[in-house]
Amino acid sequence: MEINLKEYFMLIKKRWWLIVLVVSVCTLLTTLYSRSNYVPIYQASTKLIVNKTSEQGQLGKEQIDFGAIGVNMSLINTYKEIIKTPAIMDKVVQRNPDLHVTTDQLISIVNVTNLNETQVMSVVVRHLSHERAVRIANAVSDVIQTEIPNIMKVDNITILNRAKVQDNPTPVNQKSNQYIILSFVGSLAATIGIILLLDALDDTLKTDEDIREIFELAPLAYVPKMKSSLLYAKRKRKVKNREEELAYAKTIY
Repeated sequence: MEINLKEYFMLIKKRWWLIVLVVSVCTLLTTLYSRSNYVPIYQASTKLIVNKTSEQGQLGKEQIDFGAIGVNMSLINTYKEIIKTPAIMDKVVQRNPDLHVTTDQLISIVNVTNLNETQVMSVVVRHLSHERAVRIANAVSDVIQTEIPNIMKVDNITILNRAKVQDNPTPVNQKSNQYIILSFVGSLAATIGIILLLDALDDTLKTDEDIREIFELAPLAYVPKMKSSLLYAKRKRKVKNREEELAYAKTIY
């Protein structure tokens, strides 16, 4: 099958107004939808360290137990699982009724990570309110520091820094133009595809080449295409001439 790019280009050029209309409408609707459904989400975090790495030396001085560092790092994975359970989150809800959150909601919005294979872990909270995210992160960290020793029978957690309310917090989900770009590209491709499909389904003969290809004969005559405005002007001029002839005839009579 021979592909004539020039014919395709002329076909697209002929229907350019349809492409502009469809692409503009789709892009505009996607933009309005994206802007109206955008909800900012804020994030707050605290850092805690698992640091029971010293012991009393022979001279009574604190010495770093390097073997305990690896143990503490492995304990972080255990702590991450314990923190995301009702054993911790129920305490947060009970001690902070002003947060107005349930245990299941806390489990879904709180995330605990360890930082770069260190003894430091971070409690990250995402919420629609920046202030609520800060309060929840600090409340969870306080409960972790007090409840983990009761559960694990080892007091080795210290809060390094607490979350703070910022004057101008930045949402973690910035407005994105991804859907707008996808809408523009998708509507453009779809419109061009529909135009080419309609042309492929149209079996009318439009050019001399079409006639020669189908009938293997040359056209015998041509019917020129006339614009409606030109046809209307001709009819108007013909009626005017007829009126002038009648007026002249009446004058003679």
